Amino acid sequence: MMAARHYFARTEDGYHVDDPSHVALVVLINELNHVDNTFITIQPAIGDPGWHASVSLREDDTYEVVCRDDLRQDHRISSLTDPGRVADDLSSWLAGCVADTTP
Repeated sequence: MMAARHYFARTEDGYHVDDPSHVALVVLINELNHVDNTFITIQPAIGDPGWHASVSLREDDTYEVVCRDDLRQDHRISSLTDPGRVADDLSSWLAGCVADTTP
């Protein structure tokens, strides 16, 4: 499974979570709002971030999910409405990124 040394999530309002679990991702996504916390970024904790992901709350209350992995030449953009589904997609995508960067 993914260890804290591999990645972290940070919200626009400055909240930082090392190695966020699926449940933590759902909570972070649910806490997005239109006032002062409109996005979350997720990236490796150390080194050159060859991959990153973000979730943004759009004006229509949908979530825009952007996942980019330069190593695998993978760039995805999706729009979802359910925080649990967003967390599912992110967790799956992150597992691949962390596996590719584990020594």
